[in-house]
Amino acid sequence: MTPSLLWFRRDLRLTDHPALSAAAEAGPIIPVFILDDALLKGKWPSPNRVHFMLACLRVLASQLEEKGSRLIVRHGHPARVLRELVEETGATRVHWQRDYGPYARKRDAAVAEAVPHQEHAGQLICEPEDVLTGEGRPYSVFTPYRRRWETVPRRKVLRGPRALQAPDHWPRSDKLPEARAVSELPAAGEPEARKRLAAFVPKAKDYAEQRNFPGVNGTSHLSQDLRWGLLSPLEVAERCDASDTYVSELCWRDFYYHILWHHPRVVDHAFREDLDRVRWHSDGELLEAWKEGRTGFPIVDAAMRQLKATGWMHNRARMIVASFLTKDLLIDWRVGEKHFMDLLTDGDLASNNGGWQWAASTGTDPQPYFRIFNPTLQGKKFDPDGDYVRQWVPELKKVDKKHIHDPPLEVRKHLRYPEPVVDHAEMRGVALKAYEKALGK
Repeated sequence: MTPSLLWFRRDLRLTDHPALSAAAEAGPIIPVFILDDALLKGKWPSPNRVHFMLACLRVLASQLEEKGSRLIVRHGHPARVLRELVEETGATRVHWQRDYGPYARKRDAAVAEAVPHQEHAGQLICEPEDVLTGEGRPYSVFTPYRRRWETVPRRKVLRGPRALQAPDHWPRSDKLPEARAVSELPAAGEPEARKRLAAFVPKAKDYAEQRNFPGVNGTSHLSQDLRWGLLSPLEVAERCDASDTYVSELCWRDFYYHILWHHPRVVDHAFREDLDRVRWHSDGELLEAWKEGRTGFPIVDAAMRQLKATGWMHNRARMIVASFLTKDLLIDWRVGEKHFMDLLTDGDLASNNGGWQWAASTGTDPQPYFRIFNPTLQGKKFDPDGDYVRQWVPELKKVDKKHIHDPPLEVRKHLRYPEPVVDHAEMRGVALKAYEKALGK
Protein backbone atom coordinates (compact mmCIF):
# COMPACT_ATOMS: atom_id res chain seq x y z
CA MET A 1 0.00 0.00 0.00
CA THR A 2 1.13 3.56 -0.65
CA PRO A 3 1.83 5.53 2.52
CA SER A 4 0.48 8.79 3.90
CA LEU A 5 2.61 11.52 5.41
CA LEU A 6 1.73 12.66 8.92
CA TRP A 7 3.03 16.19 9.48
CA PHE A 8 3.61 16.89 13.17
CA ARG A 9 3.70 20.56 14.17
CA ARG A 10 2.60 21.67 17.64
CA ASP A 11 0.88 18.36 18.43
CA LEU A 12 3.76 16.21 19.66
CA ARG A 13 1.71 13.34 21.09
CA LEU A 14 0.17 10.01 20.09
CA THR A 15 -2.98 10.08 22.27
CA ASP A 16 -6.12 11.79 20.93
CA HIS A 17 -4.41 12.84 17.72
CA PRO A 18 -7.10 12.99 14.99
CA ALA A 19 -4.62 13.40 12.12
CA LEU A 20 -2.58 10.42 13.33
CA SER A 21 -5.68 8.26 13.75
CA ALA A 22 -6.97 9.12 10.27
CA ALA A 23 -3.59 8.54 8.61
CA ALA A 24 -3.02 5.23 10.43
CA GLU A 25 -6.46 3.98 9.48
CA ALA A 26 -5.65 4.56 5.82
CA GLY A 27 -2.50 2.38 5.90
CA PRO A 28 1.26 2.92 6.29
CA ILE A 29 2.33 6.32 7.58
CA ILE A 30 5.54 8.34 7.47
CA PRO A 31 5.65 10.77 10.42
CA VAL A 32 7.43 14.02 9.56
CA PHE A 33 8.60 17.07 11.45
CA ILE A 34 9.96 20.10 9.57
CA LEU A 35 12.46 22.49 11.13
CA ASP A 36 11.13 25.76 9.73
CA ASP A 37 13.46 28.74 10.15
CA ALA A 38 10.55 31.14 9.76
CA LEU A 39 9.34 29.87 13.15
CA LEU A 40 12.62 28.97 14.83
CA LYS A 41 14.32 32.27 14.00
CA GLY A 42 11.38 34.48 13.03
CA LYS A 43 9.34 37.06 14.92
CA TRP A 44 9.17 35.11 18.19
CA PRO A 45 12.48 33.23 18.62
CA SER A 46 13.03 31.61 22.02
CA PRO A 47 15.88 29.36 23.19
CA ASN A 48 13.63 27.91 25.89
CA ARG A 49 10.88 26.88 23.49
CA VAL A 50 13.30 25.52 20.91
CA HIS A 51 15.13 23.47 23.54
CA PHE A 52 11.87 22.10 24.95
CA MET A 53 10.48 21.38 21.48
CA LEU A 54 13.60 19.46 20.44
CA ALA A 55 13.52 17.47 23.67
CA CYS A 56 9.86 16.65 23.03
CA LEU A 57 10.70 15.57 19.48
CA ARG A 58 13.32 13.14 20.78
CA VAL A 59 10.73 11.60 23.08
CA LEU A 60 8.21 11.46 20.23
CA ALA A 61 10.78 9.70 18.03
CA SER A 62 11.24 7.06 20.74
CA GLN A 63 7.48 6.63 21.11
CA LEU A 64 7.09 6.13 17.38
CA GLU A 65 9.87 3.55 17.32
CA GLU A 66 8.08 1.61 20.03
CA LYS A 67 5.05 1.49 17.71
CA GLY A 68 7.10 0.23 14.77
CA SER A 69 7.51 3.61 13.11
CA ARG A 70 10.08 6.41 13.02
CA LEU A 71 10.17 10.19 12.86
CA ILE A 72 11.55 11.77 9.69
CA VAL A 73 13.11 15.19 10.29
CA ARG A 74 13.75 17.64 7.48
CA HIS A 75 14.94 21.25 7.46
CA GLY A 76 13.42 23.82 5.09
CA HIS A 77 10.27 25.49 3.84
CA PRO A 78 7.29 23.19 4.53
CA ALA A 79 5.70 23.38 1.08
CA ARG A 80 8.97 22.47 -0.62
CA VAL A 81 9.92 19.75 1.88
CA LEU A 82 6.52 18.06 1.77
CA ARG A 83 6.35 18.20 -2.02
CA GLU A 84 9.75 16.53 -2.17
CA LEU A 85 8.68 13.87 0.32
CA VAL A 86 5.52 13.12 -1.63
CA GLU A 87 7.62 12.66 -4.77
CA GLU A 88 10.19 10.49 -2.94
CA THR A 89 7.72 8.23 -1.19
CA GLY A 90 4.70 8.19 -3.50
CA ALA A 91 2.55 9.29 -0.55
CA THR A 92 -1.07 9.73 -1.47
CA ARG A 93 -1.86 12.39 1.11
CA VAL A 94 -0.38 14.64 3.81
CA HIS A 95 -2.33 14.75 7.08
CA TRP A 96 -1.95 17.55 9.62
CA GLN A 97 -3.80 19.21 12.46
CA ARG A 98 -5.15 22.70 12.00
CA ASP A 99 -3.30 25.81 13.21
CA TYR A 100 -4.68 29.33 13.54
CA GLY A 101 -2.09 32.13 13.54
CA PRO A 102 -1.44 34.36 10.51
CA TYR A 103 1.87 32.71 9.60
CA ALA A 104 0.46 29.21 10.10
CA ARG A 105 -2.51 29.97 7.85
CA LYS A 106 -0.26 31.33 5.10
CA ARG A 107 2.12 28.36 5.44
CA ASP A 108 -0.70 25.80 5.35
CA ALA A 109 -2.33 27.44 2.35
CA ALA A 110 0.98 27.16 0.46
CA VAL A 111 1.31 23.48 1.42
CA ALA A 112 -2.30 22.81 0.42
CA GLU A 113 -1.51 24.08 -3.08
CA ALA A 114 1.61 21.92 -3.29
CA VAL A 115 0.41 18.48 -2.11
CA PRO A 116 -2.74 16.38 -1.70
CA HIS A 117 -3.76 16.85 1.90
CA GLN A 118 -6.31 16.49 4.66
CA GLU A 119 -6.53 18.93 7.57
CA HIS A 120 -7.93 17.84 10.94
CA ALA A 121 -9.10 19.58 14.10
CA GLY A 122 -7.33 18.70 17.32
CA GLN A 123 -5.52 21.71 18.77
CA LEU A 124 -8.62 23.26 20.33
CA ILE A 125 -11.74 21.99 22.04
CA CYS A 126 -14.06 23.87 19.64
CA GLU A 127 -13.30 25.28 16.21
CA PRO A 128 -13.73 29.01 15.39
CA GLU A 129 -16.62 28.33 13.01
CA ASP A 130 -18.52 26.42 15.71
CA VAL A 131 -18.81 29.23 18.26
CA LEU A 132 -20.67 32.09 16.62
CA THR A 133 -23.58 34.36 17.53
CA GLY A 134 -27.08 33.76 16.20
CA GLU A 135 -26.20 36.16 13.36
CA GLY A 136 -23.12 34.10 12.48
CA ARG A 137 -20.63 36.61 13.88
CA PRO A 138 -17.67 35.92 16.19
CA TYR A 139 -17.99 36.82 19.85
CA SER A 140 -15.85 39.55 21.39
CA VAL A 141 -17.08 39.15 24.99
CA PHE A 142 -16.16 36.04 26.93
CA THR A 143 -19.30 35.30 29.00
CA PRO A 144 -21.74 34.85 26.09
CA TYR A 145 -18.96 33.11 24.18
CA ARG A 146 -18.62 30.53 26.92
CA ARG A 147 -22.38 29.92 27.08
CA ARG A 148 -22.33 29.11 23.36
CA TRP A 149 -19.04 27.15 23.65
CA GLU A 150 -20.59 24.85 26.23
CA THR A 151 -23.38 23.84 23.81
CA VAL A 152 -21.08 22.74 20.95
CA PRO A 153 -21.05 18.93 20.50
CA ARG A 154 -17.62 17.40 21.08
CA ARG A 155 -15.98 14.41 19.49
CA LYS A 156 -14.79 11.46 21.56
CA VAL A 157 -11.26 11.36 22.88
CA LEU A 158 -9.21 9.00 20.69
CA ARG A 159 -6.87 6.35 22.01
CA GLY A 160 -3.27 6.25 20.92
CA PRO A 161 -2.30 3.54 18.41
CA ARG A 162 -1.08 0.15 19.61
CA ALA A 163 1.12 -0.16 16.52
CA LEU A 164 1.77 1.78 13.33
CA GLN A 165 2.20 0.29 9.89
CA ALA A 166 5.55 1.18 8.33
CA PRO A 167 6.10 1.96 4.63
CA ASP A 168 8.17 -0.32 2.40
CA HIS A 169 11.02 2.22 2.38
CA TRP A 170 11.93 5.06 4.72
CA PRO A 171 13.10 8.39 3.28
CA ARG A 172 16.23 10.09 4.53
CA SER A 173 16.03 11.90 7.86
CA ASP A 174 18.13 14.77 9.17
CA LYS A 175 19.41 14.77 12.73
CA LEU A 176 17.74 16.92 15.34
CA PRO A 177 20.07 19.74 16.35
CA GLU A 178 21.12 20.51 19.89
CA ALA A 179 19.79 23.63 21.56
CA ARG A 180 20.53 25.46 24.78
CA ALA A 181 17.92 26.78 27.12
CA VAL A 182 18.40 29.77 29.40
CA SER A 183 16.14 28.42 32.14
CA GLU A 184 15.33 25.30 34.14
CA LEU A 185 12.62 23.67 32.03
CA PRO A 186 10.12 20.90 32.84
CA ALA A 187 10.66 17.33 31.71
CA ALA A 188 9.78 17.01 28.03
CA GLY A 189 7.54 14.66 26.08
CA GLU A 190 4.04 13.20 26.22
CA PRO A 191 4.70 10.62 28.97
CA GLU A 192 5.93 13.32 31.36
CA ALA A 193 3.01 15.57 30.43
CA ARG A 194 0.62 12.74 31.21
CA LYS A 195 2.25 12.39 34.63
CA ARG A 196 1.65 16.09 35.27
CA LEU A 197 -1.96 15.71 34.19
CA ALA A 198 -2.46 12.68 36.44
CA ALA A 199 -0.99 14.63 39.38
CA PHE A 200 -3.31 17.59 38.77
CA VAL A 201 -6.61 15.76 38.23
CA PRO A 202 -7.25 14.99 41.92
CA LYS A 203 -6.30 18.58 42.82
CA ALA A 204 -8.54 20.18 40.18
CA LYS A 205 -11.40 20.50 42.65
CA ASP A 206 -9.29 22.94 44.68
CA TYR A 207 -8.15 24.97 41.68
CA ALA A 208 -10.67 27.81 42.14
CA GLU A 209 -9.49 28.47 45.70
CA GLN A 210 -5.75 28.10 45.14
CA ARG A 211 -5.07 29.36 41.61
CA ASN A 212 -4.46 33.00 42.55
CA PHE A 213 -1.66 32.44 45.04
CA PRO A 214 1.78 32.23 43.39
CA GLY A 215 3.38 30.81 46.53
CA VAL A 216 1.00 27.84 46.53
CA ASN A 217 1.31 24.90 44.16
CA GLY A 218 -2.31 25.28 43.09
CA THR A 219 -2.17 25.49 39.29
CA SER A 220 -1.97 22.69 36.72
CA HIS A 221 1.52 23.40 35.30
CA LEU A 222 0.18 22.06 32.00
CA SER A 223 0.56 25.24 29.93
CA GLN A 224 3.68 24.09 28.05
CA ASP A 225 2.03 20.69 27.47
CA LEU A 226 -1.00 22.31 25.87
CA ARG A 227 1.16 24.73 23.90
CA TRP A 228 3.19 21.90 22.34
CA GLY A 229 0.27 19.50 22.03
CA LEU A 230 1.75 16.96 24.43
CA LEU A 231 -1.78 16.76 25.79
CA SER A 232 -5.09 17.12 24.00
CA PRO A 233 -7.13 20.02 25.41
CA LEU A 234 -10.25 17.94 24.91
CA GLU A 235 -8.90 15.14 27.09
CA VAL A 236 -7.67 17.63 29.69
CA ALA A 237 -11.13 19.22 29.85
CA GLU A 238 -12.81 15.84 30.30
CA ARG A 239 -10.43 14.68 33.00
CA CYS A 240 -10.53 17.98 34.91
CA ASP A 241 -14.28 18.54 34.73
CA ALA A 242 -14.47 18.56 38.54
CA SER A 243 -13.29 22.17 38.31
CA ASP A 244 -15.58 24.50 36.41
CA THR A 245 -12.99 27.24 36.96
CA TYR A 246 -10.22 25.25 35.31
CA VAL A 247 -12.44 24.28 32.38
CA SER A 248 -13.19 27.99 32.05
CA GLU A 249 -9.44 28.59 31.62
CA LEU A 250 -9.44 26.08 28.74
CA CYS A 251 -12.39 27.97 27.30
CA TRP A 252 -10.37 31.21 27.51
CA ARG A 253 -7.65 29.42 25.56
CA ASP A 254 -10.11 28.60 22.76
CA PHE A 255 -11.51 32.14 22.94
CA TYR A 256 -8.14 33.78 22.33
CA TYR A 257 -7.45 31.42 19.43
CA HIS A 258 -10.82 32.29 17.93
CA ILE A 259 -10.08 36.01 18.32
CA LEU A 260 -6.76 35.47 16.52
CA TRP A 261 -8.51 33.54 13.74
CA HIS A 262 -11.27 36.10 13.17
CA HIS A 263 -9.12 39.21 13.86
CA PRO A 264 -5.51 38.45 12.85
CA ARG A 265 -4.68 42.17 13.09
CA VAL A 266 -4.36 41.75 16.88
CA VAL A 267 -0.87 40.35 16.30
CA ASP A 268 0.36 43.90 15.71
CA HIS A 269 -2.51 46.14 16.81
CA ALA A 270 -4.89 46.67 19.70
CA PHE A 271 -8.19 44.87 19.32
CA ARG A 272 -9.79 48.14 20.39
CA GLU A 273 -8.70 50.41 17.58
CA ASP A 274 -9.27 53.58 19.63
CA LEU A 275 -6.66 52.40 22.15
CA ASP A 276 -4.07 52.05 19.42
CA ARG A 277 -3.77 55.81 20.01
CA VAL A 278 -2.36 55.53 23.55
CA ARG A 279 0.93 57.47 23.76
CA TRP A 280 3.29 54.99 25.37
CA HIS A 281 6.48 55.97 27.16
CA SER A 282 9.91 54.75 26.10
CA ASP A 283 12.36 54.39 28.97
CA GLY A 284 15.11 51.84 28.53
CA GLU A 285 16.24 51.95 32.16
CA LEU A 286 12.75 51.32 33.52
CA LEU A 287 12.20 48.54 31.00
CA GLU A 288 15.43 46.82 32.03
CA ALA A 289 14.53 47.15 35.70
CA TRP A 290 11.24 45.40 34.94
CA LYS A 291 12.89 42.65 32.89
CA GLU A 292 15.54 41.98 35.52
CA GLY A 293 13.24 42.13 38.54
CA ARG A 294 14.72 45.32 40.00
CA THR A 295 11.64 47.56 40.22
CA GLY A 296 11.53 47.79 44.01
CA PHE A 297 8.06 46.23 44.05
CA PRO A 298 8.66 42.77 45.57
CA ILE A 299 5.79 40.86 43.91
CA VAL A 300 6.76 42.25 40.49
CA ASP A 301 10.42 41.44 40.98
CA ALA A 302 9.68 37.91 42.22
CA ALA A 303 7.59 37.19 39.14
CA MET A 304 10.11 38.54 36.67
CA ARG A 305 12.92 36.58 38.30
CA GLN A 306 10.81 33.42 38.23
CA LEU A 307 10.31 33.93 34.50
CA LYS A 308 14.01 34.39 33.87
CA ALA A 309 15.00 31.37 35.96
CA THR A 310 12.35 28.87 34.86
CA GLY A 311 10.77 29.97 31.57
CA TRP A 312 7.40 30.04 33.34
CA MET A 313 5.39 32.43 35.48
CA HIS A 314 2.30 31.96 37.63
CA ASN A 315 -0.82 33.37 35.94
CA ARG A 316 -1.71 35.83 38.72
CA ALA A 317 1.88 37.05 38.59
CA ARG A 318 1.57 37.47 34.81
CA MET A 319 -1.39 39.78 35.32
CA ILE A 320 0.43 41.79 37.99
CA VAL A 321 3.62 42.37 35.96
CA ALA A 322 1.66 43.13 32.78
CA SER A 323 -0.44 45.73 34.57
CA PHE A 324 2.73 47.19 36.09
CA LEU A 325 4.52 47.52 32.75
CA THR A 326 1.58 49.00 30.87
CA LYS A 327 0.09 51.24 33.56
CA ASP A 328 2.76 51.97 36.17
CA LEU A 329 5.50 52.37 33.56
CA LEU A 330 3.15 53.16 30.64
CA ILE A 331 5.28 51.02 28.33
CA ASP A 332 3.66 49.49 25.24
CA TRP A 333 2.08 46.08 25.86
CA ARG A 334 3.79 44.77 22.70
CA VAL A 335 7.17 45.23 24.42
CA GLY A 336 6.03 43.04 27.30
CA GLU A 337 4.44 40.55 24.95
CA LYS A 338 7.75 40.13 23.14
CA HIS A 339 9.73 39.69 26.35
CA PHE A 340 7.35 36.95 27.47
CA MET A 341 7.64 35.25 24.08
CA ASP A 342 11.44 35.44 24.35
CA LEU A 343 11.46 33.44 27.59
CA LEU A 344 8.24 31.46 28.06
CA THR A 345 8.42 27.74 27.34
CA ASP A 346 4.62 27.89 26.99
CA GLY A 347 4.82 31.05 24.85
CA ASP A 348 1.71 30.87 22.71
CA LEU A 349 0.79 33.64 20.29
CA ALA A 350 -2.95 33.58 20.92
CA SER A 351 -2.92 33.27 24.72
CA ASN A 352 0.03 35.59 25.25
CA ASN A 353 -1.40 38.28 22.99
CA GLY A 354 -4.83 37.93 24.56
CA GLY A 355 -3.45 38.11 28.08
CA TRP A 356 -1.30 41.16 27.42
CA GLN A 357 -4.11 43.01 25.66
CA TRP A 358 -6.46 42.15 28.54
CA ALA A 359 -4.01 43.59 31.07
CA ALA A 360 -3.37 46.68 28.95
CA SER A 361 -7.14 47.21 28.48
CA THR A 362 -6.65 47.24 24.69
CA GLY A 363 -8.12 43.83 23.90
CA THR A 364 -11.37 41.98 23.77
CA ASP A 365 -13.32 41.77 27.03
CA PRO A 366 -10.46 43.63 28.77
CA GLN A 367 -9.72 44.80 32.27
CA PRO A 368 -11.27 48.33 32.23
CA TYR A 369 -8.55 50.93 31.71
CA PHE A 370 -9.35 52.64 35.01
CA ARG A 371 -8.81 49.44 37.03
CA ILE A 372 -5.10 49.55 37.69
CA PHE A 373 -3.49 46.95 39.92
CA ASN A 374 -1.69 48.33 42.94
CA PRO A 375 1.33 45.98 42.99
CA THR A 376 1.85 46.32 46.74
CA LEU A 377 -1.77 45.46 47.54
CA GLN A 378 -1.70 42.63 45.00
CA GLY A 379 1.30 41.19 46.82
CA LYS A 380 -0.36 41.47 50.21
CA LYS A 381 -3.55 39.86 48.93
CA PHE A 382 -2.12 36.99 46.91
CA ASP A 383 1.17 36.34 48.72
CA PRO A 384 0.06 37.18 52.26
CA ASP A 385 2.93 35.44 54.05
CA GLY A 386 5.52 36.51 51.49
CA ASP A 387 6.56 32.95 50.58
CA TYR A 388 6.64 33.67 46.85
CA VAL A 389 8.69 36.83 47.28
CA ARG A 390 11.16 35.12 49.60
CA GLN A 391 11.65 32.29 47.11
CA TRP A 392 12.55 34.56 44.20
CA VAL A 393 13.89 37.69 45.91
CA PRO A 394 16.43 36.25 48.34
CA GLU A 395 17.50 39.73 49.51
CA LEU A 396 14.16 39.88 51.33
CA LYS A 397 14.25 36.35 52.72
CA LYS A 398 14.46 37.47 56.37
CA VAL A 399 11.99 40.35 56.16
CA ASP A 400 8.87 39.68 58.23
CA LYS A 401 5.56 39.34 56.44
CA LYS A 402 4.34 42.70 57.79
CA HIS A 403 6.88 44.50 55.59
CA ILE A 404 7.71 41.93 52.91
CA HIS A 405 5.65 43.69 50.20
CA ASP A 406 6.64 47.23 51.16
CA PRO A 407 10.00 47.20 52.95
CA PRO A 408 10.90 50.43 54.77
CA LEU A 409 13.63 52.57 53.22
CA GLU A 410 16.23 51.67 55.83
CA VAL A 411 15.56 47.96 55.30
CA ARG A 412 15.95 48.37 51.54
CA LYS A 413 19.28 50.15 51.98
CA HIS A 414 20.58 47.56 54.43
CA LEU A 415 19.58 44.66 52.16
CA ARG A 416 20.59 46.47 48.97
CA TYR A 417 17.10 46.11 47.58
CA PRO A 418 16.08 49.03 45.31
CA GLU A 419 13.58 51.73 46.12
CA PRO A 420 10.43 51.70 43.93
CA VAL A 421 11.29 52.94 40.44
CA VAL A 422 8.02 54.87 40.24
CA ASP A 423 5.35 56.24 42.54
CA HIS A 424 2.29 54.06 41.92
CA ALA A 425 -0.29 56.69 42.83
CA GLU A 426 1.36 59.28 40.61
CA MET A 427 1.68 56.92 37.63
CA ARG A 428 -1.90 55.78 38.04
CA GLY A 429 -2.98 59.35 37.33
CA VAL A 430 -0.60 59.62 34.37
CA ALA A 431 -1.95 56.36 32.90
CA LEU A 432 -5.58 57.42 33.31
CA LYS A 433 -4.90 60.66 31.44
CA ALA A 434 -3.10 58.80 28.63
CA TYR A 435 -5.99 56.39 28.15
CA GLU A 436 -8.62 59.09 28.39
CA LYS A 437 -6.82 61.18 25.80
CA ALA A 438 -6.73 58.20 23.43
CA LEU A 439 -10.45 57.72 24.00
CA GLY A 440 -11.18 61.41 23.40
CA LYS A 441 -12.44 62.03 26.93
